[in-house]
Amino acid sequence: MAVAVERIVKVPLFDGLSADELAAVAAKLEERDVHVGEHLSSEGGAGYFFFVIESGAAEVVKHGERVAELGPGDFFGEGALAGQPVRLATATAMIASRILMVPKRQMIRMLHRQHALSDRFIAHMLARNSRLEEDLVDQLFNASEKRLARTLLLLARYGKPDGPRRVLPKISQEVLAEMVGTTRSRVNFFMNKFRKLGFIEYNGGLKVHHALLSVVLHDSSSDE
Repeated sequence: MAVAVERIVKVPLFDGLSADELAAVAAKLEERDVHVGEHLSSEGGAGYFFFVIESGAAEVVKHGERVAELGPGDFFGEGALAGQPVRLATATAMIASRILMVPKRQMIRMLHRQHALSDRFIAHMLARNSRLEEDLVDQLFNASEKRLARTLLLLARYGKPDGPRRVLPKISQEVLAEMVGTTRSRVNFFMNKFRKLGFIEYNGGLKVHHALLSVVLHDSSSDE
């Protein structure tokens, strides 16, 4: 079943497309709701689809190591478009998520025919490569307090064209600990600290305030 055009206009990859181009893309997309821990794609498995995360979050693991965290608007499965016969990594939902998917042959045809879409695709690939480098530096050099703050800001889509999204979907401290690369007790300690400082709120959902940026931008750390 095709996805409504009104939904995909909010996806950064499709931002700027004409009404006709959006309609053509929407007609090819399918949707899939996934649960926490469900695999979206598996390392070594066949790659038949290109995926876009409409809502939720996923982690990408390669050879047992987490290499990326993806959120709303991010896409994956692009290796199949380049002719990779199997998936090189496993993508797993970290929270309940909704995924938009299109068969790889259909996506390849759209990229060839729609120059605006191909331009957006290339721009997002370059931006994501830059973010992957930032993630690596983050894991190597930043303390867990700063990594947690950065993770919350990324989930809230600060700095994204369609952001920020101040109230996050329900996410457990265990999942946050996995995303940050620390323990649940450390996450709990810093979440309480952020709440006391007014950086975040708990009220039926997790609300992130822009003041949390001060943790990321501060040079010193209080952890490790």
